Amino acid sequence: MKKSEQIYVALFRGINVGGNNKVEMKKLKTTFETLGFKDIATYINSGNVVFKSKPKAASALSSTIEDAVRRDFDLDLKILVKDLPSIEAINKVLPTHWVKDKTMRTDVMFLWEEFDTPESLELMQLKEVDNILYAPGALLCNIMDKDYDQSGMIKMIGSKLYKNMTIRNVNTFRKLLEMMREME
Repeated sequence: MKKSEQIYVALFRGINVGGNNKVEMKKLKTTFETLGFKDIATYINSGNVVFKSKPKAASALSSTIEDAVRRDFDLDLKILVKDLPSIEAINKVLPTHWVKDKTMRTDVMFLWEEFDTPESLELMQLKEVDNILYAPGALLCNIMDKDYDQSGMIKMIGSKLYKNMTIRNVNTFRKLLEMMREME
């Protein structure tokens, strides 16, 4: 990798969910190419794009991508961009035994800047069954599957905090981290 490039992931909020905001990943990759990004790779249909770019502020990249998506897809979507060091920092806080399988659910809730603070935990209606940690840039949530209906996480849907995050299950998060590391 050239020293003048940095690795990023763009995390879209609300595409290809319930038949709404349909975006074809092949066309989305083309949009990223028109912006001059390199080594573009998409992962699953929920809006995860790993790419290289000249170093820029994540907020500036988000704005640029949002404008291009508006132009190319006529969609007004919120997009969060994180660089590899930010994703690595989240991974350091994430317990390795927190997984997503038949017994456990683990999610990484990426926060928009105005909610990226440990105080965001206070906005949640947590219950005893909820395990949650703050990492700069994200809230990490773990619930045993059998306890999900007792979780306070359900009540978060529709809240101001919920509208200012984009969520990925831990398997997706770990795959994106692996993809980013492979680009180094």
